[in-house]
Amino acid sequence: MPVSVSLRSRPAFLRIPHAAAVAMLLCAAAVGSARAEAPRANVVSFTTSAIVEVPQDLLSVTLAVVRDGTDAAAVQAGLKQVLETALAEARKSAKPVAFEVRTGNFSLYPRYGRDGKINGWQGSAELVLEGTDVAKVGQVSGKLAGMNVTNVSYSLSRGLRESHEAQLTRDAIGRFRARANELAGNFGFPAYDIGEVNVQSDQSGGGRPVPMMRAAKAESFSADAALPVEPGKGTITVTVSGSVILKR
Repeated sequence: MPVSVSLRSRPAFLRIPHAAAVAMLLCAAAVGSARAEAPRANVVSFTTSAIVEVPQDLLSVTLAVVRDGTDAAAVQAGLKQVLETALAEARKSAKPVAFEVRTGNFSLYPRYGRDGKINGWQGSAELVLEGTDVAKVGQVSGKLAGMNVTNVSYSLSRGLRESHEAQLTRDAIGRFRARANELAGNFGFPAYDIGEVNVQSDQSGGGRPVPMMRAAKAESFSADAALPVEPGKGTITVTVSGSVILKR
């Protein structure tokens, strides 16, 4: 069949030049977008927040043991022995939230000489004690033989944050509504509608690290000695941000 026959039978709308068709589609899209993005009238956006400062109640202590030698297996076995002994001792005091124990980093890597060849091995293992029973965490940290205290940090526990966030959220929302009323009156509007609103909570001052001297070995503590600790303070903040639509 001749090609000219099928071309003459093509519907009229298909004969629109490609460039013209694209231009028409772009124009339609631009008009729709302009309508969709038309700014709303009488919209005011602002932010309010509620803040409380509380003592940090969660203590985290990291202890580490370091070993080196010419045999990798021997170094690893030495690390494992010290870690298992300390872990068994710490678990005796374990209690959910109040005192929790977990292992940290365990690493083993080669040591090189001036000739670029391996002349030994060095490794380290960590144990982390964490809990809201600050006295117990400090006490146990000070009597784990063979391990050094390498880091101490304070933060706010999840339970403490949640106990304050509910009231802070109510306070922040109340301040948002009060501010909306104030702004509506200042602009001469008797009422308003709530637009988009975002509620967020945050804490600061948490996880503050207190580096410890690596030379302060645990062996230097007596069985009754406790790591000296003093929690600081942290803040919990709930922020409400959004917009209101002023009405007459």
